[in-house]
Amino acid sequence: MLAPLNKIKIFSLDTIQMRTFHITWLMFFVCFFGWFGLAPLMPTIRTDLGLSKSQIGNIIIASVSGTIIARLIIGRLCDTWGPRKTAVRLLLIGSLPVFLVGLSKDYTSFLLFRLAISVIGGSFVITQFHTSLMFAPAIKGTANAITGGWGNLGGGVTNMVMPLIFAAIVGFGYTKAEAWRYAMIVPGVMMLIVAYLYYRYTKDTPNGNFDELGLHKKNTKTDWSVLADWRIWALTMAYGMCFGMEITFDNVASLHFVDTFHLSQGSAGFWAGIFGFMNLFARALGGIISDRVGAKSGMKGKGWLLALMLLAEGIGLLLFAQAGSLVVAIVAMLSFALFLKMANGATYGIVPFINEKNAGLVSGIVGAGGNMGGMLFGFLFKSDSITYVQAFTYIGFIVIGISCIVMLTRFTRQPAAEAVPTRTPVAVS
Repeated sequence: MLAPLNKIKIFSLDTIQMRTFHITWLMFFVCFFGWFGLAPLMPTIRTDLGLSKSQIGNIIIASVSGTIIARLIIGRLCDTWGPRKTAVRLLLIGSLPVFLVGLSKDYTSFLLFRLAISVIGGSFVITQFHTSLMFAPAIKGTANAITGGWGNLGGGVTNMVMPLIFAAIVGFGYTKAEAWRYAMIVPGVMMLIVAYLYYRYTKDTPNGNFDELGLHKKNTKTDWSVLADWRIWALTMAYGMCFGMEITFDNVASLHFVDTFHLSQGSAGFWAGIFGFMNLFARALGGIISDRVGAKSGMKGKGWLLALMLLAEGIGLLLFAQAGSLVVAIVAMLSFALFLKMANGATYGIVPFINEKNAGLVSGIVGAGGNMGGMLFGFLFKSDSITYVQAFTYIGFIVIGISCIVMLTRFTRQPAAEAVPTRTPVAVS
């Protein structure tokens, strides 16, 4: 029987583990691209549909709300169907609202399509679950951080690329109102292509798919007792502060740069894209450091690292909120982005070890926490009485508060006898 890899060979496609590694981050990347493809085009959409600040706030909330439930469900489906079937079905179904959002004619229809699109954010749980099955415990944090980070990179690329696609369509003679609608066909097509790649070139485990090994028939009852574990809630809040802030910023960055610093839609998309582009290395860096700290100081050290990353993120957010010029704002943005994305990686450097018997469910719960944070932050940006600057300030203080809670939480790894499920020989070395 093949064992999970104990080394990540980035430039290799020779093994099923590495093929799955690359396809699963690509799957999350294209889902993220479709998920936030509309964000950099919001200045145009706002004008076309005549949206108010409150309505935009509702759209921001809707864009992350559906993912909360989706991540909980998808985490469970990964445990039962296996990640391969779950990914393919999510890509096929999720591509429909991405293709069809261009049919929106008013605020209500656009809001509903944005809510439907948000379901594809659940792809993150598949990426983390699938990667955990392919790599040995010593490098799970690193592997999860790289696949998660490169997938999140879709948020940066879409902020840069979608305005260019939009401009190209306008260049062909279409109006701006038509161009943003046609632009969303691109991520929809990307999702269909990756669905084929996922179906054709991946396996659920190094030794085959769940249905081939009979694993989908076992452990079908959801073990909701995990909800009594305080560590899971601490990680859920932590992820709400880092990933929740990330998707919030992906949603509001272009509007903030246009309204506060009077940039064009293209320029605002570029700087918002730089924020997302840091996922190329920052989330992976958080996972790598988490694994190394864990090797020396155990789970306690990993917990302290996560708390410090959140603390630094909160301070950076406060500096960004008070920035009086574009240059200062960009420097502050890069600072809090670094620690935010490292915190993403550090969180999932802990998640796989909390309850290995219910890894998919735990991953889904913590992942849903990220979207819950994004949804709650959205209410701040919706309010007519709170400016974007004030919203960033409030969030900075909240993040610092949660960092203190994480610092006080005692993280330990489950004893092996409790952690290993009946099917573990194909999942954990």
